[in-house]
Amino acid sequence: MMLVDGMALLFRAYYATAQTGYIRRTKSGIPTNAVYGFVRYLWDAVRLYEPTHIACCWDLGTQTFRREEFAAYKGNRTAAPDDLIPQFDLILEVTESMGIPNLSAPGYEADDCIGTISRELEQNMEVLILTGDHDMLQLVDHRTSVIIMKKGYGNYRVYTPEFLMEEKELTPEQIIDMKALMGDASDNYPGVKGIGEKTAVKLVKEYGSVEGILENLEHLTPSVRKKIEADLDMLHLSRRLATIHRHVPVVCTLDECLLLLNDEAITSKFEELEIKSLCSMLGVGVF
Repeated sequence: MMLVDGMALLFRAYYATAQTGYIRRTKSGIPTNAVYGFVRYLWDAVRLYEPTHIACCWDLGTQTFRREEFAAYKGNRTAAPDDLIPQFDLILEVTESMGIPNLSAPGYEADDCIGTISRELEQNMEVLILTGDHDMLQLVDHRTSVIIMKKGYGNYRVYTPEFLMEEKELTPEQIIDMKALMGDASDNYPGVKGIGEKTAVKLVKEYGSVEGILENLEHLTPSVRKKIEADLDMLHLSRRLATIHRHVPVVCTLDECLLLLNDEAITSKFEELEIKSLCSMLGVGVF
């Protein structure tokens, strides 16, 4: 099963071309550069990793439990570019034409949907998570690998528990503790003021977890101890914000995720959006 972080791919696809100043459009002016790039990114990974099943998970853009708990959560995000907004609906139509289910859950983020589905499926099958979000590394397991997309097509880093330990010297669970301490500028929660990634990793490696650190405050340097004691509430809050929930109301059946392309549906939708050159990439009927 390949679980796709839809927004991560769509935004990456949009900015990969928008930064050049060129926005692909239909003859009627509808922007399609993000849709076109999304399909290329997605199918490149499908051809490389050959999943038998696939699903896309999406943020709904509505109020989430994290925003309710911390009003500033992701409050630093700028509005989506005008040329990207109409492509949010278009990409759902495109994935549906490819027979790929689009999954989400009100009040939760795509990360939580992916975490829930991977927890349910990894007992019986291998799970691949395709994303650009390093927060997903907390989901790595012996049957769940996280594929981090790097710059350019076909450039990936695949995290297993062994590779995560080799590269970062942390377990998946310790990714959460690290984020609790250092915060996340992208998601706009601060962690412990004055503690950066280097110190956070050092503390987690040495004491194992946030609980281990708090049980050994007397062994920390006076400076670090003072920072943690002054920000205990935010430390715990940041940890909750960083934790991907794995029991959310999202339904995913294997039958609907089976990767079976319908030539007619794909060619019709791709022709409508004037991206028919991608049909040959998918191996479906060419006009």
